[in-house]
Amino acid sequence: PFTFAGRRHPLVKKDAIPMVLITLAYAFTAFFHLGDLTAPQSPWDFGDEQQATFVLPEQVLVSKMWYFSGLGTGKYQVEISTDGANWLSLWQRKDDPEDPDEITGYYWADGTGYADSYAMTQNYNQLFKWNEIVFDNPQYVYYIRITGQANKSLLELDEVALFDENGDRIWIDDATNPLFDEADLVPDTITFMNSAYFDEIYHPRTAYEHLRNIEPYEISHPPLGKLIMSIGIALFGMTPFGWRFMGTLLGVVMVPLLYLFLKNLFGRTSIATCGTILLAVDFMHLTQTRLATIDTYAFLFILLMYYFMYRYLSLPDGASFKQCALPLFLSGLFWGIGAASKWTVIYGCTGLVVLYFVGLVLKLRHWPEETRHERVAWTVKILAWSVLVFALIPAVIYTLSYLPYASASGDLSLQNLIKEMWENQKYMLSYHSGVVDTHPYSSRWYEWLVNARPILYYMDNSVEGVTTRFAAFLNPVVCWGGLVAILSTAVQIIRRRSAVALFIVVGYLAQLVPWFFIGRITFAYHYFPSVLFLILALCYVFHTLAERENMIRWKGAMYAVTGGATALYALFYPVLVGITYPSWYGSYILKWFPAWPF
Repeated sequence: PFTFAGRRHPLVKKDAIPMVLITLAYAFTAFFHLGDLTAPQSPWDFGDEQQATFVLPEQVLVSKMWYFSGLGTGKYQVEISTDGANWLSLWQRKDDPEDPDEITGYYWADGTGYADSYAMTQNYNQLFKWNEIVFDNPQYVYYIRITGQANKSLLELDEVALFDENGDRIWIDDATNPLFDEADLVPDTITFMNSAYFDEIYHPRTAYEHLRNIEPYEISHPPLGKLIMSIGIALFGMTPFGWRFMGTLLGVVMVPLLYLFLKNLFGRTSIATCGTILLAVDFMHLTQTRLATIDTYAFLFILLMYYFMYRYLSLPDGASFKQCALPLFLSGLFWGIGAASKWTVIYGCTGLVVLYFVGLVLKLRHWPEETRHERVAWTVKILAWSVLVFALIPAVIYTLSYLPYASASGDLSLQNLIKEMWENQKYMLSYHSGVVDTHPYSSRWYEWLVNARPILYYMDNSVEGVTTRFAAFLNPVVCWGGLVAILSTAVQIIRRRSAVALFIVVGYLAQLVPWFFIGRITFAYHYFPSVLFLILALCYVFHTLAERENMIRWKGAMYAVTGGATALYALFYPVLVGITYPSWYGSYILKWFPAWPF
């Protein structure tokens, strides 16, 4: 019969070994080369037109300067002097005839008679990273005078490093000078290990602002994901490792959770093991959870809300309200937490709704005859409870997630909290509908299905013959094999009247179909939550083959698929975590298609 009831299987002792080993192995590969544990932490605030003069220990010839930007956007007027009386100002050179706004260089010149030159910028895309300025005409420096011009009140500069005419670092370590007091934290080179990259210019900054009770800059997503991210920053400081920690940790947590889910679904340790390995070796799962954005949290909460929905659906027909209440509550709880982290989780809720009502109809249709008189009362309780756990409690969670907004505004009243929440909903709707700018690595939903256009997050070609880069795309086995498995699973809904197949396909379509109608610019990482259902579909195919094990040697095929995915993980690992590799390796080994950026 077409039913979910009774189709779940608990963990047993032998499950502990593969679950733990896969989790530990993945954790090692995930945390390896994640980011520096140190970064400048003692900023000087140049907001409100603040000016400060810094005296170096000795006069030095300076050819370039690095600076690490903290919170706040704006610009600086930088002046230098050798005697404290005669000053040169830093100016921008703009001599590109095709783009008059393009900065082509920086130079020192006497600013007497000219307006102030705020040539050193601190834009939103320069925060929490090392920035470099190379001077066309190196000068001797003894005094440095910096004047800030903030877009708002805050403009924090964390550290400055100077370099001589040979490009060698001039060691200045002065504990009394706030811009040169953390000289040991200046890196040898500027890389993703010590600086923010891609959307890390948004989300870690907002997480840090929440910790400091500052009005957030990035408000294009709900706050809870950034609040989770702020835990890592609170533990390890505003450092690359700190702002990436929670996403990577929860990426590791997904591994045993998926094992639990797969064992519940299919009851076989071998299938749960192989399916969990497929997640652990998926390219996008690794790259995306190591990037300090909120997509990790969306994936995690989608996994959890579907897992607990399945726990409810698979209860025996006629199960008491008490038995049903907890899995429904947990499914609704994680849906609420997920929605308060990123709107894409709301897409997943459409799948939950479909499965919930399909399950409700099936439970009522197959209700045991001997307790049929209890059916009406049970239905009333379940519906009332569902309204509470899937609507009211998530609404409360969502609203409470805006407490940092209300706190930063100085008014924690319920009225202001609701106002802050509501105003942000209007802004987010307007913002996402207006994101139509072009991007070299954007892609549409039909390209995601076949890995047509990975998104390149980082690239460094500064050393000839080698390159460092990493991109977000799926393991080809998961991507292509999973797509075939989804199609096969969809057929089994009708052919075998399989409720489990329906569960998987509905979940997949709930994450994918909304993107058919979204006109804003999109990227491959928007397909990330679908990875869960691609793996579930692959495991469903393994399961259907296992049911015919007397006729089919299914385990060999399953192990071959899993082994192939693992081999590809090892092959592509350098372009998933940013390990420097010879350029020929990318060109001849990894660049399978012209659009793959290797």
